[in-house]
Amino acid sequence: MTASKKRVVFCDFDGTITVNDNIIAIIRHFNPAGWEPIAQDVIAERKTIRQGVGELFSLLPSSMRDEVIRFATSQAIIRPGFEQFVQFCHEESIDLYVTSGGIDFFVYPLLEPFGIPSNRIYCNGSDFSGETVRITWPHDCQEPCNNDCGMCKPTIVRKFPPEQYERIVIGDSVTDFAAAKQVEFVYARSHLIEKCEQLHISYAPFDTFYDIIEHMKHNE
Repeated sequence: MTASKKRVVFCDFDGTITVNDNIIAIIRHFNPAGWEPIAQDVIAERKTIRQGVGELFSLLPSSMRDEVIRFATSQAIIRPGFEQFVQFCHEESIDLYVTSGGIDFFVYPLLEPFGIPSNRIYCNGSDFSGETVRITWPHDCQEPCNNDCGMCKPTIVRKFPPEQYERIVIGDSVTDFAAAKQVEFVYARSHLIEKCEQLHISYAPFDTFYDIIEHMKHNE
């Protein structure tokens, strides 16, 4: 870690802050016909994240709004140590941003207890006014990113120039791949570990946020 530069963390939500992937949990629970091939295509990068997530939620009728939100917010499990990690970042003057490919109707309620300012939470939006659920994309790709990310993590990372910041990604899966290529260090689990090893990206594995706190303390 580079002491002369300000540290900034870009932390994924689904499968990272939460133990489970909330999007998949929602879709699997309501089990609309045809969802599994879409999910596999996203994981295998045959479909972009934006395309796949949009297609998955379009399988759910908007009339199920309250039921979907109630399930999403009740089933999520926060990964151990996250509350302590938020406090650690505050004490160490580390800028913490939540960069989530998740959806506003569960991301904001689940993060509310941790006191993270809303302007440091990036996620996708939702529209229940039509026949089926429509996902909106307030933070889509800006040049030179052309990955059709949906919620574009590389675009957010580029707002923090490497000359001034030591940029750190925490994540687990396909939504974190592009951002991980840009930053100085990655805390990874699951599929992101495989990608970091394939691309020779500097990373440390983690299971809980306590692991990340300890690693940061010993590498200041």
